[in-house]
Amino acid sequence: MRIDVKKALNLIENEKLIKLGAMALEKKRELHPKKITTFIVDRNINYTNICFVDCKFCAFYRHKKDKDAYILSFEEIDKKIDELIEIGGTQILFQGGVHPNLKIDYYEKLVEHIHKKYPEITIHGFSAPEIDYIAKVSKISIEEVLIRLKEKGLSSIPGAGAEILSDRVRDIIAPKKISANRWLEIHKTAHKIGMKTTATMMFGTVETTQEIVEHWDKIRRLQDETGGFRAFIMWSFQPYNTALMKEGIVTHKTSSNRYLRYLAVTRLFLDNFKNIQSSWVTQGSYIGQMALLYGANDLGSTMMEENVVKSAGAVNRMNQEEMIKLIKDVGEIPAKRNTAYEILEIYN
Repeated sequence: MRIDVKKALNLIENEKLIKLGAMALEKKRELHPKKITTFIVDRNINYTNICFVDCKFCAFYRHKKDKDAYILSFEEIDKKIDELIEIGGTQILFQGGVHPNLKIDYYEKLVEHIHKKYPEITIHGFSAPEIDYIAKVSKISIEEVLIRLKEKGLSSIPGAGAEILSDRVRDIIAPKKISANRWLEIHKTAHKIGMKTTATMMFGTVETTQEIVEHWDKIRRLQDETGGFRAFIMWSFQPYNTALMKEGIVTHKTSSNRYLRYLAVTRLFLDNFKNIQSSWVTQGSYIGQMALLYGANDLGSTMMEENVVKSAGAVNRMNQEEMIKLIKDVGEIPAKRNTAYEILEIYN
């Protein structure tokens, strides 16, 4: 029987953590009976850090006039992809700030260049806020942006920019960012043209538990309608060096206990999402490992490069061998996957 919002809230606030873990693991076993835990070898490439949205939770963005503002050249991007291919990588997570001057033609040239030169690399890129702004500055529709980029080689889009799908929260932490409904609309449009996406959530700022569960409810409803989400990824806000901490709006990091509690209920609530990813990048490798016992079936990326979370004070690293060991240590079978969650290699 499907869990509703009221039941999810009750579980989060009143159930014992160990019991939540057992319930989530049982649900995970229903969906993944072979006990396979996946991971991907990829690289985050932030093509620019220039952004006008000024999110208060972000320590990565710069304005155009800042000395350390940049747009990567195609040659710099090629070098990063060459390094990824050397270690057996299959995907680039390609995102930047919302640059005020870059139009659709820039993105078409960029995607086409990468896709033609590196056809073996999957381009998983451009958040909903980026897509929204490309459409506005280019004076075309969201659908046209997505179709044109898909034709040039864009495979799927990540869930970044969701944060909490509550306009009350968004008005406090990122008042210039697109609305919750606009984020959902962009992902729905991607699904409509046959492009898969992922859904995300960043918690630990000013949201209520009710707003967290309502976020899950919104993406579950869209998944019921389209089936276009491949996975759900949730991570905790990293406050250091951000305006939210400097202004005293947020004073500390959320506990790992809270992360595991939310994760377990996510696995129970998002019954139409096959894949849920552990966030070892924000939680560290051992809580990331513990997440595999609280509903997560995917350890995410080896994260050859990560700049956004690192800017906010979280510096966790893990290579493929470490991932395999952590997965085996909890009695699971490690497997390397691609962007579509297809198994490339199993490590018995």
